[in-house]
Amino acid sequence: MNIYITAGTLDYLRKIEDKYPNEHMYAMMNENGAVLLHETKVPAVFNEPRKYEVLESYGELKNEGFVVMNNISVSDEGRPLFEHQFKQLTGSVVTAQGLTALRLLRPLTSSPYIILTLWESKVLYQKWQSSNSIFDQLKAGFDATQKILTGTPYLSKYTMAGKN
Repeated sequence: MNIYITAGTLDYLRKIEDKYPNEHMYAMMNENGAVLLHETKVPAVFNEPRKYEVLESYGELKNEGFVVMNNISVSDEGRPLFEHQFKQLTGSVVTAQGLTALRLLRPLTSSPYIILTLWESKVLYQKWQSSNSIFDQLKAGFDATQKILTGTPYLSKYTMAGKN
């Protein structure tokens, strides 16, 4: 399974969604604009998408809720360790109250890994975040002498825009 992500205005992204009504596409928005996520086994329908392979999957993506994307740049040498550490943590994350879906996305280009989580609401995400940090748990599993990360991780937060 692959995920492709493109950005644009919500109106433009809605036109793409409308053109492919049988595809699993999810429009989401934040204060910086909108993105459209396409989860599929077929090649990308976007002109210039960010491309990802789905390594871990839990739950079904829906067109409602609060989305958090943890963007984590990992060195080429560190990829196997990062993926192994994440898989060890998946069980503790998927039991979180309010979590409806999770995807670990391996970049097919030079983009960072994305840990995408879909929550029933922003409040339930904040409640979970106050007691857990996926990044802190991953970091704790790495040997301090290893240079796994190549940049500072950052979060992108969105609200699902629903269907047209």
